[in-house]
Amino acid sequence: MGITRERKAEYFERMKVMLGQYTKIFMVTCDNVGSKQIQQIRASLRGKAEILMGKNTMMRKVLNSYLEDDPNHPFGLLAAELQGNMGYVFTNGDLGEVRDVLLGNTVPAPARPGALAPCDVVIPPGPTDCDPGQTAFFQTLQIATKIAKGRIEIVSDVHLLKKGDKVGQSEALLLQKLNIEPFSYALQIYKVYDGGAIFTAEVLDITDDMLTAKFGRGCGQLAAVCLMVGIPTLASVPHSIGNAYKVLVSLAVGCESFSFEKADAYKALVK
Repeated sequence: MGITRERKAEYFERMKVMLGQYTKIFMVTCDNVGSKQIQQIRASLRGKAEILMGKNTMMRKVLNSYLEDDPNHPFGLLAAELQGNMGYVFTNGDLGEVRDVLLGNTVPAPARPGALAPCDVVIPPGPTDCDPGQTAFFQTLQIATKIAKGRIEIVSDVHLLKKGDKVGQSEALLLQKLNIEPFSYALQIYKVYDGGAIFTAEVLDITDDMLTAKFGRGCGQLAAVCLMVGIPTLASVPHSIGNAYKVLVSLAVGCESFSFEKADAYKALVK
């Protein structure tokens, strides 16, 4: 049964309120994330952010309502990025703090047949809880084993799956037999909206120290170019004054009849 008209109207109103209340939005994908995990994330974000999930058609309809009144509204950027199993996390707080909460709420999960592996799966060597009667199963998967103390023991590392591989029935059954839950799922940040601009989550890794260092290197390069061509700028004038001071000190040190206050210490040191 589809969503009722009343529920749709309630959802539209809620999303409009959130869009007007918050200036920062995480666009997140929620593939393989269950409702219980969503509730846990909501609890972790209480007081910091709000999560809104829904059908793309409903979310896009709300965004388009803003564009009807103002075609140049920045929410048009959100509508263009809306795709797949996506939701929004609204906040007015620190983006880095909310990002850490989202990525920190991960849940281990078993490998299910047909799923795409989000990471490499390597089975370490060692004893298992499988009895010798299951040796043929391991041989089918071309896994080298031996019998030790009445149990099957894997001889060496087994690179069972690579990232992006489709999990087969045999691989899923093997991991189940070994009680291994190789995957973990969380809300994955697709992009971030902040005050009319959209950027990737990697931008949040840029710290103030990194920006300061980059700015300092840029000023140094600008000063070098200006000194070379003889054009004074705010970046090069301090260096020009410093170089002129060095020339005056060297003249004062080499001249017995000329000196100035700042050069006296150097002349005394030379004597």
